Amino acid sequence: MNVFISLHSYIAFLALSVVLLAFINALNGFLTSREFIDTRDRRLSLAGVAFFHLQFLIGVVVYFTSAKGFYAISELGIGGLTSAARLTALEHPVTNLIAVALVTIGWSRHKKLTDSKAKFKSIALFYGIGLLLVLSRIPWGQWE
Repeated sequence: MNVFISLHSYIAFLALSVVLLAFINALNGFLTSREFIDTRDRRLSLAGVAFFHLQFLIGVVVYFTSAKGFYAISELGIGGLTSAARLTALEHPVTNLIAVALVTIGWSRHKKLTDSKAKFKSIALFYGIGLLLVLSRIPWGQWE
């Protein structure tokens, strides 16, 4: 189980970095009205959604195998959780589920659009909100 916790921690840096790069790229493309280039822009955005999904799947494993996840809720109940335990057992996973869904929506929407500016806008908006949500619920003080 420690392997999954370590993997979840290390891949987080990679996932956050790639999504941040995809967000900055999309925001730049939107603001400068440049053409959406499949080989660069599409691949960077795809890498962002892929790493977010990978990170989330590893997080699900950690959630159901770690004492700080589902076990904490089942043992203590929602009302019995301390602030730190509530963050790791409830707020972090739920918020990250929403963030992954938003990034996925941004990726899916951009594929249906034909205008480059609209593609960049979809990616920038949804990846940006997803990134903010993830950053707001990372248990910084407990990060292993």
